Amino acid sequence: MKRRIDTATSRTAQMTCLSRACSALEKNPCYRTEDDIAPLLLPGGLKPFIHFKPVRNIFTKMAAPKGIYEYVIARTKYIDAVFKDALKESFDQILIFGAGFDTRALRFRDILGDTVVFELDVPVTQQAKIGQYRKRHLTVPLNLKFIAIDFDQECLPTKLDAAGFLKQARTLFILEGLIMYLQPESVHATFQIIRDYAGDGSRVAFDYVYASVLRREGTHFGEASIVRKVSRAGEQWHFGIEEGRIASFLSKYGLRLMNHKDSEALEKTYFSDRPGHVIGRVNSTHCLVTAEKGSS
Repeated sequence: MKRRIDTATSRTAQMTCLSRACSALEKNPCYRTEDDIAPLLLPGGLKPFIHFKPVRNIFTKMAAPKGIYEYVIARTKYIDAVFKDALKESFDQILIFGAGFDTRALRFRDILGDTVVFELDVPVTQQAKIGQYRKRHLTVPLNLKFIAIDFDQECLPTKLDAAGFLKQARTLFILEGLIMYLQPESVHATFQIIRDYAGDGSRVAFDYVYASVLRREGTHFGEASIVRKVSRAGEQWHFGIEEGRIASFLSKYGLRLMNHKDSEALEKTYFSDRPGHVIGRVNSTHCLVTAEKGSS
């Protein structure tokens, strides 16, 4: 059976792009992100409207699940920082799984240096993004390479090798808004590939949902609304990690935990004003992680 993302652009990728576009226009620095390209990628009929805050509020405050707008903002800022750190440390390459409408290779092109960025995604979503780049006359850096893959029909290592992805090089792997949509066996296979391809000092940045969310235990802020939204989008969640088990999950793949932020930590980091008051609640179903591969 064909999945929706095999025949149409991913709805979650579209919604993430819309969230980033809205946040790029925010005045409050807690809510503003650096993704000034995201507004350019929206459909032409929508672009003029998001410049009006009341219209943005319909999406960010009323239509979006509780705390998800804040979560996408925090996640964008968090992974932006990890991405820029990798460039500052002259990583050999960066691989973005399920890249969607990620714009980091363009936004940070001035500091890319010799780092090669690979974007991996299903053909329909990837072509939609490339088409928008062409339509908006956005120049793609020479060291950005697109890899289209049908995960049901094609072998990921074969695709990586054919694209010139280097094995055992120092690499940043980004899995943003991805692994919760994969079946457990696919998550395992993906992290095995990361383990096999990553050189010492490589890093992995990703987010995950708590396993309790898949069981519909209803213990987290915004849980019911985000579960409903995901179900209606036709892109179900299948994978979660038990609370407190992230380090043991990583250790199976030769990775050590560097940084872990739950919703409370994200609120303190990204949504605290000068007096230290939290001004935005983050949906607490998700956590963000950075891990590193040590010496063998």
